[in-house]
Amino acid sequence: MKRREFLALSSVAALCIVTGCGGGNSSVSSAGIKLKPLPIPELLTPTDKLGVKHYDLTVQEATHDFFNGIATHTFAINSTYLGPTLLIQNGDTVSINYKNTLNEEISMHGHGMHLPPSMDGTAHQPIVPGETWSATYTVNQKACTNWYHPHTMNKTAEHVYKGLAGLIIIEDSESQKLDLPKRYGIDDIPLVLQDRNFNNGQIDYDPSMMDIMHGYKGNTFIANGAIEPTLDVENKEIRFRILNGSNSSIYELGFSDGRTFKQIATDNAFLEAPVEMTKLILSPAERAEIVVDFSTSLNQKIVFKEFRENKTFVTVNVSKSATVTTMLPNSLTKLTKLAPSTAVRTRSFVLSGMMGSFEINGKSMDINHIDENVPLNDVEIWEITNDMMVDHNFHIHATHFMIIERNGGTANVAPNEKGYKDVVYIPANESVKFIVKMEDYSDNTVPYMYHCHFLEHEDAGMMGQFIVTA
Repeated sequence: MKRREFLALSSVAALCIVTGCGGGNSSVSSAGIKLKPLPIPELLTPTDKLGVKHYDLTVQEATHDFFNGIATHTFAINSTYLGPTLLIQNGDTVSINYKNTLNEEISMHGHGMHLPPSMDGTAHQPIVPGETWSATYTVNQKACTNWYHPHTMNKTAEHVYKGLAGLIIIEDSESQKLDLPKRYGIDDIPLVLQDRNFNNGQIDYDPSMMDIMHGYKGNTFIANGAIEPTLDVENKEIRFRILNGSNSSIYELGFSDGRTFKQIATDNAFLEAPVEMTKLILSPAERAEIVVDFSTSLNQKIVFKEFRENKTFVTVNVSKSATVTTMLPNSLTKLTKLAPSTAVRTRSFVLSGMMGSFEINGKSMDINHIDENVPLNDVEIWEITNDMMVDHNFHIHATHFMIIERNGGTANVAPNEKGYKDVVYIPANESVKFIVKMEDYSDNTVPYMYHCHFLEHEDAGMMGQFIVTA
């Protein structure tokens, strides 16, 4: 173990004796320190200018109080860690304005948003220090929970790790009619889940070659920027909008008492019907919305936790009587499904690499090279094969897809994966097929990206580019 890694672990251990950070059972009460309530990101109010809704976001350096008495240096957006939530109605014309006050170049990507390539916010749309870049477009997609984060060439992992991320919630006429929890921060709870390493209370992003190979994973688990926070809720149905905002961790999520819950949405839309489960697996950048029924749990405390590492994310206190009740419908939406028989071609992508370097189809990312030419409105099947002994996932920009096979079989696709996705988890030595169609936007020169969303893998070359041609 490197000296840096030993010191990091030692300092975190010392802090955790005081704070109880990230453990399966908090030691906070025995240390006499009160846990923080779960922070709820601000719901940013846009400014309407001639029918365009402007969301002004300032990317800045800050300090954040993860630990009592320690000012942790962070990057943030309009805050001290992470950024505000943008609530957008389908059909809105928006201008999301990112002002870069850092001392280094960044870019900001609208992950999951359906938009033109020039508005995508990749390394092709850099924001130099002191400048503002705007993503301006009309929203045309179903209700979903998306997010924004940096997409800076070779620096995405570090920038996200330091705190640059926030949620984008899309609502539409369909979602507004459903009898679902809708009170933001009361029974409709955003959860940005992450893990971090700290050294003397400071965020420690210094991955070794082995960390890059397996993905940089932290030993302190945080939700919305807080370590083991508490959440007071009413005894009713509670909706959680969950983002795996980690760099490279796979989360197996559930409740300490083993209670069932229902997943109602994947990355880009509602599922057609709720799917009951007790465990939810999310890879980096995947989102899920779940509804949990706490109606018979008044005065109970239930831990929302990660089971693989036995870590606490949030302790839910069912401490209030319901003021508004909801009843989860049996039917949520109708999804347009593309028939595999209509696909005009199949593209194959092999994820491979060796220590410190990753490739797709034998090539590492080259920002000056277009890897694929995708015709507008063509139905295609993409087959992604993980040819390595480490886990990956796969993300495609500006659209959604539907998974049609895992490891050669349609029966291997889980019920909660049968929705609109933009990230798919591909464990070691496994494969996935999905069906996709690029719609609405074409550009012969400005590309979209596809890549592994394990951010260390992305920065180390596991990314490619495609243009959509009319």
